[in-house]
Amino acid sequence: MEHSGRVKMADVARQAGVSVATVSKVVNGRYGVAQATLDRVQQVISELGYEASLGASSLRSHRTHVVGILVAEFEPFSTELLKGASDAIGSTDYELLAYSAGGRRADVGWERRYLSRLGGTLIDGAIIVTPTVVDARSVIPVVAIDPHTGPSGLPTVDSDNFAGAVMATEHLLRLGHRRIGLMGGRPDLESARLREAGFRAAMTSAGLTVDETLVVNGGFRQDTATQPARDLLDRPDRPTAVFAANDLSAIRTVEVARELGLRVPDDLSVVGFDNVPESALCDPPLTTVSQPLRDIGARALHLLIDLLAERDVPTHLRLPTALIERASCRPLG
Repeated sequence: MEHSGRVKMADVARQAGVSVATVSKVVNGRYGVAQATLDRVQQVISELGYEASLGASSLRSHRTHVVGILVAEFEPFSTELLKGASDAIGSTDYELLAYSAGGRRADVGWERRYLSRLGGTLIDGAIIVTPTVVDARSVIPVVAIDPHTGPSGLPTVDSDNFAGAVMATEHLLRLGHRRIGLMGGRPDLESARLREAGFRAAMTSAGLTVDETLVVNGGFRQDTATQPARDLLDRPDRPTAVFAANDLSAIRTVEVARELGLRVPDDLSVVGFDNVPESALCDPPLTTVSQPLRDIGARALHLLIDLLAERDVPTHLRLPTALIERASCRPLG
């Protein structure tokens, strides 16, 4: 039996030789259908690939058994979080919907629009990645990952950004570097502010004054890091090492150094932050601070499932960071 377009409930009924009402009972798990009829209808559903409309089923049951992970855009950081949430969903009876702004730079409040569009009809709850606004008055349960403003009223999962930045900076200091540049992140993000604070704290503990001309804003993206990297490196008194607040801007710093005729790590040491897969694949492989990104995604997913089950959940989970040494750093001299 061939069909064009979406398979309808009437198609299943016709193929199985039963009424639409009987198919509806089977789809919605209602009683009153003989086992033989149930088996036949389920076989036809499988053969035809019939899927009940999430919107329609939620209007009847008020639950879709689908949770969403909402991101401003799909890039290496959010993709790793999504992998962790996807791994964790298998142990639940929920399905996972990933939703983004399609690569457009999201403005403040983007997550409110997403939630109003999806909440209560397509998804029962949501994980929001780096939300700009943390608002506990959502129509559905929400868990935040790495919110712009830091932990607040919503259950939140993040990693220890401050300690990770201290580790990165202390690593460069141990290698003998003193003139260290900072490729900072977006100033509106709490994680970026904490990474800068960790860098400054480590420098102060070493008795060093930060040269403010070596502190630039890379914006957490490769395209926005290009000119700041040139500003750092294309000068006679350039730094001997750079701590970049995320891997994408660190990788771009390595590329700009090469364009300027500098060798990494011989002429310049570079440390990143995140440990996205790209960090191990660049040339040379990048020393970086690892966030347990997949674990963060999985923890957020389990928190959300607990919220939906009306179980008590912690308001904040902060996971540890760790230094991953590769080939982009060497001792000074």
